[in-house]
Amino acid sequence: MKHISFKIYIVSLIIVLSAASCQKVIDLKLGTDTGRLVIEGNLTNVNGTQTVKLSRNVSFYSANDYPAVSGAKVTVNDAAGHLYSFREGAAGTYSYTPLRGERNRAYTLTVTVNGQTYTATSTMPAQVMLDSLGYEDSEFNNDGRKNIVVYYADPIGVKNYYRFVEYVNNVEVKETFAYDDNFSDGQRIGMVLRQDGIPIRSGAMVTVEMQCIDKNVFTYWYALRQQQIAGGLSGVTPADPPTNLSNNALGYFSVHTSQTKSIIIR
Repeated sequence: MKHISFKIYIVSLIIVLSAASCQKVIDLKLGTDTGRLVIEGNLTNVNGTQTVKLSRNVSFYSANDYPAVSGAKVTVNDAAGHLYSFREGAAGTYSYTPLRGERNRAYTLTVTVNGQTYTATSTMPAQVMLDSLGYEDSEFNNDGRKNIVVYYADPIGVKNYYRFVEYVNNVEVKETFAYDDNFSDGQRIGMVLRQDGIPIRSGAMVTVEMQCIDKNVFTYWYALRQQQIAGGLSGVTPADPPTNLSNNALGYFSVHTSQTKSIIIR
């Protein structure tokens, strides 16, 4: 996953709704200070290497180059009493292998840097299967561009939160895709992933990762989605998205399911 970019924007007086959600716009607090710890923590249900990345944020007007944070103590413990100590490999990248998250289990991340401790807890949801991928013509362009459609069946009577990550020819698109099932509980879904960052045309290979995430992580990604949409309409006000991390850290800790499918555009 590419590094989080906090240089994104929000229109403070406009309410923006996503096509599949009626979430209210989150009132984000303006954050322009520098040197705060940025944590990108992911733990999935795929048995393998789990990773936490640490860096420091920089000025909004500086180059988008976040210095890595080395020498931290990084651990994850779960509700079953297991403790996993992550080791640093590349500067600022801490990993543990092999490890997989378990359904309905809560995990707590603890990071200690320079005497300061940061924590976050996230719970692994049940997995909703990604059935297939399709594509359709872009309604905003007549130059052969396509939008990817993801198909899945939302379980009835269960609150679900989803994030999709799209790659075009192995390059991750910049748009954030985060949805809930407020209007689609129990339905068969064909979700269109609209994005303008990388044109999708005949011959392209597109890969989509579907993540089932918990509510707090959804709030984080949904806020980023709002900022991207609003930033494309008007106004340029930098803002920090809400986070499940403590002690004024930036970023997130996400315990989620992960599955991927690919399609070649004909």
